[in-house]
Amino acid sequence: MPPTHVYTDGACSGNPGPGGWAWVIPDGPDGSGAELDTTNQRMEVKAVLEALRANPGPLHIHSDSTYVVNCFRDRWHDGWRKRGWKNSQRKPVANRDLWEPLLDEALPRLDAGELEFSWVKGHSGDPMNELADRLAVSALQDLVGLEGAGSPTAKDDSATPDPAVPWPIGPALLVVGSSTPTTEQEKGVREAVRSLAPETVVVTGLRRGTELVAAEEALRCRLRLAVVLPFPDPAVHWPDELRARFDAALARAEFDVVLEGDPSTPGTAVQLRNRWFERAAAGAVIVGDPTLAERLTGAGLSVVEVA
Repeated sequence: MPPTHVYTDGACSGNPGPGGWAWVIPDGPDGSGAELDTTNQRMEVKAVLEALRANPGPLHIHSDSTYVVNCFRDRWHDGWRKRGWKNSQRKPVANRDLWEPLLDEALPRLDAGELEFSWVKGHSGDPMNELADRLAVSALQDLVGLEGAGSPTAKDDSATPDPAVPWPIGPALLVVGSSTPTTEQEKGVREAVRSLAPETVVVTGLRRGTELVAAEEALRCRLRLAVVLPFPDPAVHWPDELRARFDAALARAEFDVVLEGDPSTPGTAVQLRNRWFERAAAGAVIVGDPTLAERLTGAGLSVVEVA
């Protein structure tokens, strides 16, 4: 019996941050889902695990994750288990909670000759890999699972929520990204803001990490600050010190926009905010969020990524 070919992919906004996974069979069914706080590697592993659970019988899995493919090709899992789930540096294996059920699903089928893995280069024009990516990103954006049959297509996400942008677009620079930037990334954000012309409007969402740092640096440099919140009072549960910084920056912002996101699903609200950002600035500085960088580049913004 010939194997069924399955393409898998994972996506993450922030890494860690909201993430999505997907699997898809050419001219067949697909599945996807999302998690609020995850990583790209976890989503890649999750995509394969869910593909195996959903599709009995011989499978040929195509993944653009060397993390997944090399684990099986080079049998990393043998060393992990011999060392008591420690890696070659004698540190705990990351994502063990996903790897263990994946190995339980995969190894019997590998031993029976009913499972094969192939690596496919991501974003290289392979239509099924691109489709799996679109499904994972769509799940990330909606933070809901998708179940389909037949040939799936990506969801239409072209709509953008009101209100209108209240500041001039031309001199506006969006600064967004990771809620847990490294020291070097924070330094890069501050340097980028300090290099801006006096007429620049710095646009952030005031999320902790990158966005709060950028707002505070803009105010120190006496630049105009614009704040976009996904819903009212997103800092309500923040620690006191961070809440005080949030309140201080918001109070000094020249512009503020509050969108109508649902605070009970903050990941989805942030994704709606990110779509709104597409028309809010001429350029963007993005930290640790390649998915958002790709999206805003596609929307016509001039994007600089801080590594």
